[in-house]
Amino acid sequence: MHTAAINEVVILGGGTAGWMAAASLARYFEGRDATITLVESESIGTVGVGEATIPSIRNFNASLGIDELAFIRATGATFKLGIDFVDWRRKGTRFFHPFADFGQPLNGVPFHHYLSRLQNSALEDFSFVTQLALKGRFAQPHSEPPTPLAAYGYAYHFDAARYADYLRQYAEQRGVRRIEGQVDEVVQNRDTGDIEALRLESGQRVGGQLFIDCSGFRGLLIEQTLKAGHDDWRRWLPCDSAVAVQAAGMDEPTPYTRCTALDCGWQWRIPLQSRTGNGYVYSQAFCHDEQARSTLMERVPSPLNEPRHFRFTAGPRRKIWIKNCFALGLASGFLEPLESTSISLIQTGISKLLSFFPESGFNEHDRDEVNRLHHHEFERIRDFLVLHYKATERDDTEFWRYCQAMPVPDSLAHKMALFEHRGHILQHEPEAFEPDSWLSVYWGMGKRPAHYDIRADKIPAEQLQQELEKMRRVIAQASAQPMSHRDFIDKHCAMERDA
Repeated sequence: MHTAAINEVVILGGGTAGWMAAASLARYFEGRDATITLVESESIGTVGVGEATIPSIRNFNASLGIDELAFIRATGATFKLGIDFVDWRRKGTRFFHPFADFGQPLNGVPFHHYLSRLQNSALEDFSFVTQLALKGRFAQPHSEPPTPLAAYGYAYHFDAARYADYLRQYAEQRGVRRIEGQVDEVVQNRDTGDIEALRLESGQRVGGQLFIDCSGFRGLLIEQTLKAGHDDWRRWLPCDSAVAVQAAGMDEPTPYTRCTALDCGWQWRIPLQSRTGNGYVYSQAFCHDEQARSTLMERVPSPLNEPRHFRFTAGPRRKIWIKNCFALGLASGFLEPLESTSISLIQTGISKLLSFFPESGFNEHDRDEVNRLHHHEFERIRDFLVLHYKATERDDTEFWRYCQAMPVPDSLAHKMALFEHRGHILQHEPEAFEPDSWLSVYWGMGKRPAHYDIRADKIPAEQLQQELEKMRRVIAQASAQPMSHRDFIDKHCAMERDA
């Protein structure tokens, strides 16, 4: 057991992960004696396409004391109320995954059981956020909503590079030192294997006690040096490539991400204030690069740049904490951006680091628990993503026929069976997505339980119909009141065009 106090931290890599880590550690050590150094090279660059988030990003920014409107102006952000899924169940269908619940429980029984009882499929009519989003409107939730129907979350679409720059300014103002350079050698202790320093191509030696690997897919420290290993989940998540391109901004940016199922994968559309992010996530086993590029470009009006291709393998690093090295971001593993979890995984990785920070030295039990939590989180998100593919009714291409037929993890098979039998939405704590997130996908993909909770019969049918109609009417009226998403941004947080 290493018992020295840890207050010399070296972060390898900038980008979103590196500067999120630097900002968080600067805040963590505020008022204490510590040295935080970030090493990055502008010549290496970053992936930089993670532009959509989930509501937890607001907690992260709040933990740093960041002003929301100033952040939105600086990053060219728009608001995100959820994700619109097009052509996933079959061509010509759509469903919405909102950052909110559907309806509200009645007599302690989850709302969807009442819809099952009445054989009512109009789930989205009972979501204020869904109706708000599909009308192109936005309003911030009230701090004390008058009814549970008005309680909801929201996230952002933002320029990942601008966000990294924003956090860099935050971190450097709080004493983080940035060094420009590329690593030539990772210096390890001959006896313990711990990392002692990074030797740069310039000859500079950067020493530390704790090393944070934010070097991206290559995992220079956690993988190339410490051989953590990586689990390959392509048998469940077959997409392993993406091509991305930027397009002109939308006159009326939608307050949601759109994910459209295509022949060999899916396309994202992410509206920012100044431009629109687009990409095609696909499987090389079913689609070659030029075919994917051509498909995307046919669907993107007014492209602003040449498309960029990316390769990835879905799955986690087997360990994210080995010896005195902790991996974050793409260095810790990757799951495709179908539900916008990439930046969230950086955030939860930082949370694990701070919860188990080796204040008085490194402890193997701490490392074991962090690695266990890391795998648990990846597996829970994996199951949610796989559900989108497995539950499809599409059989029009070889890719979708594969997805229909593929075996799924036992944990997901169990969840699906419980829902299809009795409408029960199983949660494994901690779970990355709430029950109504799962419900949005089950319902949107046409899955209905064979049986509903018998307690839903306690409300007389006529009274229940009246209650639901009142709820639907209130939501329809309330969602028509707020200003448009564009007008809200223009009034409160339009970016500076020369920023």
